[in-house]
Amino acid sequence: MKLANPLIPGFNPDPSVVRVGEDYYVATSTFEYLPGIPVYHSRDLQNWTLAGHVVTREGQLQVKGVPTAGGAWAPTIRFHNGLFHVAVTDALGRGTMVFTAENPAGPWSDGTIIDINGIDPDLAWDADGNCYMTFSGLLLTGPEFGKHLGIQQARIDIATGARLEEPRNLWSGTGLMFPEAPHLYQIGDYWYLVIAEGGTERGHSVSIARSDSPEGPFENNPANPVLSARSTTRPVQNTGHGDLVQTVDGEWVLVMLGMRTRGMTRGFSSLGRETFASNVTWQDGWPIVEPVELNDYGTVPTFQDDFSAPTFGGDWIGARRFPAEVAELENGTAIIAGEGRSMDHAEPNFLGRRQRRLDSLTVLDVTVDGVAGLTVRYDENAHYDIEFDGKELTARARLARLNHEVKLTAPNGSSRIRLFIEMAPPAEGWEDGQTSDIIHVGFIDSDETKHQVAEFDGRYLSAEVTTSFTGRVVGAYCVTGSATLHNYSESAL
Repeated sequence: MKLANPLIPGFNPDPSVVRVGEDYYVATSTFEYLPGIPVYHSRDLQNWTLAGHVVTREGQLQVKGVPTAGGAWAPTIRFHNGLFHVAVTDALGRGTMVFTAENPAGPWSDGTIIDINGIDPDLAWDADGNCYMTFSGLLLTGPEFGKHLGIQQARIDIATGARLEEPRNLWSGTGLMFPEAPHLYQIGDYWYLVIAEGGTERGHSVSIARSDSPEGPFENNPANPVLSARSTTRPVQNTGHGDLVQTVDGEWVLVMLGMRTRGMTRGFSSLGRETFASNVTWQDGWPIVEPVELNDYGTVPTFQDDFSAPTFGGDWIGARRFPAEVAELENGTAIIAGEGRSMDHAEPNFLGRRQRRLDSLTVLDVTVDGVAGLTVRYDENAHYDIEFDGKELTARARLARLNHEVKLTAPNGSSRIRLFIEMAPPAEGWEDGQTSDIIHVGFIDSDETKHQVAEFDGRYLSAEVTTSFTGRVVGAYCVTGSATLHNYSESAL
């Protein structure tokens, strides 16, 4: 089967997949961003559209006040008895929950809290209707916070969230670090347990075991790990966190996360963890997973928004705030009001989109009455800004405790300006070849000439440097006064 790789580009980690009839659905992690837990739809495993989000209103997640990298971790999407289910951990928030919906586009339920202490919850039902939640036993509450107990499992009452028994220890892999992302399936005569191990960094891998019972004991596949890119030259590294799905034609596919790396040592992943897929064959009752290959089957289209729609498109997200909390649509514009919060704030007045291509040009046409700008964000401690106050342009690199600024007097007295952020591939050569990309920031004049205010090294906004689970998100923000957005576009270079 021809698979688009990346399957879903940009910050879309920890994918889980389910097929219902001829339709495929993938859900991914969102951490502190809202709306949360996107659900993507496809009929051919190549072309994907955003069907909706699980978290679309206050109270479903508790991301406000949680530290960076908390929030929605590792959803599992399943279909049972006419209902879609998404099990997820709201890390350092509400805990582990199950959301349900009749339609994957929503609306989804408020979420039933499940009585387990762990992450990466999976759902599976046996022939008698018993519901098993299998999870990674990382303790996020209690006196042993941070302790890891391996892969665990318990039967639950999915309607009430009650745990029906004490958790049992299951097979936890081959001994590599941090067993996580368990998924349990009944395929033929066996129950198969797929997990990730080795950590979500370069040692990430997929391993599998099988049993006659969902409760084990599980037999280790002697060929484990069945997928890993570690110590290879493959352009997609960190492959792991896999979920199996059988296609309409009876073939099998593994959907997983991976990272497109750049630099002399392939050391930097500017887009973070993305969703990939690979074909699977079976031999002697065990899956054989092909290495992930990059291709252009799913080319990212150019994006443009003139804000003429009555509501914000689903691709717009905010940091711990919904887009409608940050901006309002009015007369073909989007207006962001400032509250004195810069991009250093955990809940900025920010309206953004995932960066979906490695090399890109983003342009914002904006009228500024106060202080506002265009930014590329990893988190509140790692972002590059091009900011305008009506008189002066400020290019800013915020990297942990370092803050570097370059200022330029605006070319005229107009409060309306077109700001740009360009992610360009590094030049060939020994020195420039060590980074992921070069980020240029500035403005575009009426003759379509780009005027650069500063350029920054892209490697410092990568998953490896920021140690983030997310990815780059590009968008508009307002610190004080108001920013009236007329047009926003993202295109290839």
